[in-house]
Amino acid sequence: MAKVTAPISQRPRWQNIILNRLRNPVHLIGAAALLFLSYMVIWPVLRIAWSTFIWRRQDMRLTGEADPGHFTLYHWIRVLASDMSYSLFYKPLLNSLAVGATVSVLSMAIGCGLAWLVTRTDIPLKRTISFLAVIPYLLPAWILSQAWLTFFKNGKIGGTPGILQSLLHVSMPDWLSYGFVPIVISLSIHDSVFFFLIVGAALSSMNSQLEEAASVAGASRLTILRRIVMPLVLPSILSGFILIFTKAISSYGVPALLGTPVNFYMISTMLYSSMRSRLTTEANVLSLTLMLISMLAIYVNHRAIGRRKSFVTVTGKGSARTLTPLGSWKYPVATLASLGMAMVAVVPLLVLLAQSFMLKEGTYSLSNFTTHYWWGGSDPAINTGEKGAMQNPIFTLALKNSLAIAGIAAIAAAVVGVALGYVVARGRLSWLGRAVDQASFLPYLIPGISLAALYISIFAKPTFFLPALYGTMTLLILITVVKELPFTVKAGSASMLQIGTELEEAAQISGASWLTRFRRILLPLNRKNLVSMFLLVFIGAMKEMELIILLVTPRTETLTTLTFYYAEKGYEQLTNVILMIIIFIVMAVYAAAVKFGKADLTQGIGGQ
Repeated sequence: MAKVTAPISQRPRWQNIILNRLRNPVHLIGAAALLFLSYMVIWPVLRIAWSTFIWRRQDMRLTGEADPGHFTLYHWIRVLASDMSYSLFYKPLLNSLAVGATVSVLSMAIGCGLAWLVTRTDIPLKRTISFLAVIPYLLPAWILSQAWLTFFKNGKIGGTPGILQSLLHVSMPDWLSYGFVPIVISLSIHDSVFFFLIVGAALSSMNSQLEEAASVAGASRLTILRRIVMPLVLPSILSGFILIFTKAISSYGVPALLGTPVNFYMISTMLYSSMRSRLTTEANVLSLTLMLISMLAIYVNHRAIGRRKSFVTVTGKGSARTLTPLGSWKYPVATLASLGMAMVAVVPLLVLLAQSFMLKEGTYSLSNFTTHYWWGGSDPAINTGEKGAMQNPIFTLALKNSLAIAGIAAIAAAVVGVALGYVVARGRLSWLGRAVDQASFLPYLIPGISLAALYISIFAKPTFFLPALYGTMTLLILITVVKELPFTVKAGSASMLQIGTELEEAAQISGASWLTRFRRILLPLNRKNLVSMFLLVFIGAMKEMELIILLVTPRTETLTTLTFYYAEKGYEQLTNVILMIIIFIVMAVYAAAVKFGKADLTQGIGGQ
């Protein structure tokens, strides 16, 4: 006898509610996203925080009072209130805050100045200036530090002198070769791109009719700038300032190359040093401190922007702009801006390329020309027998790993970003949509090297339903996707909000499943956005170091970590070869995305 199923009308109301929600993709994907983010972000933070209050077996080598498994404040006292606290925590903290604040101010001055020139003045060469301004973003930040050493390294600390000392026969001062000054300059040049893009977009979208009306009413240029322009772009400036500040205090590559030779430590480099010394719990304390500083900075930014939301004006009219005429100054200013950006974006690359063909570093003559570091075999007299990149199996492995991590992570992050963006957009009026939106932002609050410290502690052993992931490509791909979620979800939700529900509803009436609707309707309509997300994640992954430096093993070596290894060993030419290859890959992907995907980072800025 066939089993009779109760009609929907005869089921209890709670069963109908559950079944309806299970059939709704917004609820299914949203619930899965919350579980995933809780497992990958919230739980590791809580577990690591708790571990700092527990004795570990390894602590017995530090003190005889260690009682494994029991509660203690020893690690916090050791970091914050012991004889070694100044060198372990307070001095690196002051260095980090000083670098973060200075880099933010300098980046703001450079980026905002360039953004104003290309969006609000009548200078020529705007496309050229915009492209040159974006080049530093496409490069790893520590490429600039490598270029800095090529120019300013002195013989006292760096061994082989740099170009300036070789040409001028004058030793560069230590403060110019290493330490605070070169770190700040290198990071400021790299991070000014973010101000240029963020503020440039805000200035481009601002309707100049507001300024024209104020001018007609008799307002001076200074009054217009203070009362109209600044309130409109201030949220973008504040957001950029906090973004750069949090990036600068957590950066590792630049401070490690330019700071550690003169014992200039930041929290990030001290964290790495603690992990290398197997002081894992102290490293976790430093990691939590770095997270708290970033969260506090972002909270202050949120409060500051929240109080100024009433100043933002968006009209339904076009964003026509009246450009400020510079008169006879426009050509000199355009030339100066172009040459200045070329000096910081192109010249260092050319110098590093030339250095990769020098047999002996610092010897500038044709007789010193060689291709050994590109294609040469093993020679005991050169770099202790290390082969040239193209014949080096370690390089081949690192290249394959980098392309695999960047490619898979970029595809996964883009698709997941669109899927979660769908949940946020379609469920924006529900608690679930808001929860997914806020939870997806959590990885942004955690500096990259801190997130790596969390993952190395959590995934070194099997956890719940996952095996031990440390030392696998899976962990590197996973952490890259998680770290990029705040950007891809925001981009995905913004794109989904522009797509009406009519096409999706028509397909649903025709019997198409949600996966079919997502694949045949939503993904094609989001093609350009997908390409942009893929581009940003791929570029970020190819040049990433802070996020993976603690997680790589000899089997999972990447181009960035291999480059850093060679730099630490003093193999400058090999370092430059791999840097050139990273740059070529990133530039090629960016050019392809611009040509075929119309995903130009400078689109909408400078009249483009």
